[in-house]
Amino acid sequence: MSASLSHQLKRVFVYGTLKRNEPNHHWLTNKENGVSRFVAKGSTLIKFPLVIGTRYNIPFLLNKPGVGHHIEGEIYDVDELMFSKLDELEEYPNYYDREQQTIVTEQNNQFQCWLYLIRKYPERLLEKPLLSSYHNTEEQAYSERSVRDPSLPAKADLNY
Repeated sequence: MSASLSHQLKRVFVYGTLKRNEPNHHWLTNKENGVSRFVAKGSTLIKFPLVIGTRYNIPFLLNKPGVGHHIEGEIYDVDELMFSKLDELEEYPNYYDREQQTIVTEQNNQFQCWLYLIRKYPERLLEKPLLSSYHNTEEQAYSERSVRDPSLPAKADLNY
Protein backbone atom coordinates (compact mmCIF):
# COMPACT_ATOMS: atom_id res chain seq x y z
CA MET A 1 0.00 0.00 0.00
CA SER A 2 1.37 3.39 -0.91
CA ALA A 3 2.18 5.92 1.78
CA SER A 4 -0.39 8.37 0.42
CA LEU A 5 -3.13 5.72 0.51
CA SER A 6 -2.22 4.59 4.04
CA HIS A 7 -2.77 8.14 5.32
CA GLN A 8 -6.32 8.02 4.03
CA LEU A 9 -7.19 4.72 5.72
CA LYS A 10 -9.44 4.44 8.75
CA ARG A 11 -9.07 1.60 11.21
CA VAL A 12 -12.43 -0.06 11.92
CA PHE A 13 -13.40 -2.75 14.41
CA VAL A 14 -16.24 -5.07 13.33
CA TYR A 15 -17.91 -7.36 15.85
CA GLY A 16 -21.07 -8.61 14.15
CA THR A 17 -22.39 -9.32 10.68
CA LEU A 18 -19.33 -7.79 8.98
CA LYS A 19 -16.86 -10.37 10.36
CA ARG A 20 -15.49 -13.12 8.14
CA ASN A 21 -18.01 -15.95 7.62
CA GLU A 22 -20.89 -13.69 8.67
CA PRO A 23 -23.74 -12.47 6.44
CA ASN A 24 -22.51 -8.93 5.67
CA HIS A 25 -18.80 -9.66 5.24
CA HIS A 26 -19.31 -9.23 1.49
CA TRP A 27 -19.54 -5.46 2.12
CA LEU A 28 -15.85 -5.52 3.07
CA THR A 29 -14.78 -7.70 0.14
CA ASN A 30 -16.77 -5.97 -2.62
CA LYS A 31 -14.20 -3.87 -4.51
CA GLU A 32 -16.99 -1.52 -5.67
CA ASN A 33 -17.34 -0.48 -2.00
CA GLY A 34 -13.67 0.54 -1.79
CA VAL A 35 -10.59 -0.89 -0.15
CA SER A 36 -10.46 -2.99 3.01
CA ARG A 37 -7.56 -4.91 4.49
CA PHE A 38 -7.77 -7.33 7.41
CA VAL A 39 -5.35 -6.29 10.17
CA ALA A 40 -5.95 -8.67 13.09
CA LYS A 41 -8.46 -10.26 15.40
CA GLY A 42 -9.02 -8.31 18.58
CA SER A 43 -11.31 -7.38 21.42
CA THR A 44 -12.40 -4.19 23.08
CA LEU A 45 -10.24 -2.99 25.96
CA ILE A 46 -13.39 -1.80 27.71
CA LYS A 47 -16.34 -4.11 28.36
CA PHE A 48 -19.58 -3.37 26.50
CA PRO A 49 -22.98 -5.06 26.36
CA LEU A 50 -23.46 -6.87 23.05
CA VAL A 51 -26.98 -8.21 22.57
CA ILE A 52 -29.12 -9.67 19.83
CA GLY A 53 -31.55 -6.80 19.74
CA THR A 54 -34.14 -7.99 17.24
CA ARG A 55 -35.86 -11.05 15.85
CA TYR A 56 -33.64 -10.55 12.76
CA ASN A 57 -30.49 -11.63 14.65
CA ILE A 58 -28.95 -8.17 14.50
CA PRO A 59 -26.18 -7.54 17.03
CA PHE A 60 -26.35 -4.29 18.96
CA LEU A 61 -23.34 -2.93 20.81
CA LEU A 62 -24.90 -0.74 23.48
CA ASN A 63 -23.21 2.40 24.74
CA LYS A 64 -22.83 1.29 28.34
CA PRO A 65 -19.06 1.03 28.89
CA GLY A 66 -18.00 -1.24 31.75
CA VAL A 67 -21.05 -3.54 31.43
CA GLY A 68 -20.90 -6.86 29.62
CA HIS A 69 -17.80 -8.40 28.10
CA HIS A 70 -14.69 -7.57 26.12
CA ILE A 71 -16.20 -7.82 22.65
CA GLU A 72 -14.41 -10.04 20.14
CA GLY A 73 -14.10 -9.00 16.52
CA GLU A 74 -11.83 -8.08 13.65
CA ILE A 75 -9.83 -4.99 12.75
CA TYR A 76 -9.77 -3.67 9.18
CA ASP A 77 -8.08 -0.75 7.48
CA VAL A 78 -10.56 0.82 5.06
CA ASP A 79 -10.43 3.72 2.65
CA GLU A 80 -12.84 6.67 2.68
CA LEU A 81 -15.20 5.04 0.17
CA MET A 82 -15.46 1.83 2.22
CA PHE A 83 -15.90 3.85 5.41
CA SER A 84 -18.82 5.70 3.79
CA LYS A 85 -20.33 2.35 2.68
CA LEU A 86 -20.06 1.03 6.24
CA ASP A 87 -21.78 4.21 7.45
CA GLU A 88 -24.53 3.46 4.93
CA LEU A 89 -24.93 -0.13 6.13
CA GLU A 90 -25.00 0.93 9.77
CA GLU A 91 -27.32 3.84 8.98
CA TYR A 92 -24.90 6.23 10.68
CA PRO A 93 -25.73 8.67 12.25
CA ASN A 94 -29.49 7.99 12.38
CA TYR A 95 -29.43 4.44 13.75
CA TYR A 96 -25.93 3.52 14.91
CA ASP A 97 -23.38 6.03 16.09
CA ARG A 98 -19.64 5.49 15.94
CA GLU A 99 -16.68 6.34 18.09
CA GLN A 100 -13.06 5.36 18.49
CA GLN A 101 -12.17 2.74 21.08
CA THR A 102 -8.99 0.89 22.03
CA ILE A 103 -8.88 -2.61 20.57
CA VAL A 104 -6.36 -5.18 21.83
CA THR A 105 -5.13 -7.79 19.35
CA GLU A 106 -4.30 -11.41 20.09
CA GLN A 107 -0.62 -10.32 19.97
CA ASN A 108 -1.34 -7.69 22.67
CA ASN A 109 -0.99 -4.75 20.29
CA GLN A 110 -3.41 -1.88 20.84
CA PHE A 111 -5.09 0.17 18.13
CA GLN A 112 -7.58 3.01 18.12
CA CYS A 113 -10.44 1.82 15.93
CA TRP A 114 -13.81 3.12 14.89
CA LEU A 115 -16.70 0.96 16.03
CA TYR A 116 -20.46 1.28 15.65
CA LEU A 117 -22.72 1.37 18.70
CA ILE A 118 -26.17 2.42 19.77
CA ARG A 119 -26.39 5.34 22.18
CA LYS A 120 -30.17 5.55 22.64
CA TYR A 121 -31.84 2.24 23.38
CA PRO A 122 -34.56 0.85 25.63
CA GLU A 123 -33.07 -0.18 29.00
CA ARG A 124 -34.80 -3.57 28.65
CA LEU A 125 -32.18 -4.52 26.04
CA LEU A 126 -29.73 -4.87 28.95
CA GLU A 127 -31.90 -7.74 30.24
CA LYS A 128 -31.06 -9.82 27.15
CA PRO A 129 -28.12 -12.25 27.25
CA LEU A 130 -24.85 -10.31 27.04
CA LEU A 131 -22.52 -11.79 24.45
CA SER A 132 -18.76 -11.55 23.95
CA SER A 133 -18.98 -12.60 20.30
CA TYR A 134 -21.63 -12.61 17.58
CA HIS A 135 -22.31 -15.57 15.31
CA ASN A 136 -25.11 -16.05 12.83
CA THR A 137 -26.88 -19.39 13.33
CA GLU A 138 -29.52 -21.41 11.50
CA GLU A 139 -31.66 -21.39 14.65
CA GLN A 140 -31.68 -17.59 14.67
CA ALA A 141 -30.68 -16.46 11.20
CA TYR A 142 -29.81 -12.92 10.22
CA SER A 143 -32.30 -11.27 7.86
CA GLU A 144 -31.15 -8.84 5.20
CA ARG A 145 -32.85 -5.45 5.27
CA SER A 146 -34.72 -6.36 2.05
CA VAL A 147 -36.34 -9.33 3.86
CA ARG A 148 -37.52 -7.28 6.82
CA ASP A 149 -40.76 -5.31 6.71
CA PRO A 150 -39.80 -2.35 4.49
CA SER A 151 -42.67 -0.25 5.85
CA LEU A 152 -41.05 -0.08 9.27
CA PRO A 153 -38.17 2.30 9.95
CA ALA A 154 -34.97 0.62 11.12
CA LYS A 155 -35.42 2.02 14.63
CA ALA A 156 -38.59 -0.06 14.96
CA ASP A 157 -36.25 -3.03 15.45
CA LEU A 158 -35.26 -1.54 18.81
CA ASN A 159 -38.84 -2.03 20.01
CA TYR A 160 -38.65 -5.78 19.56
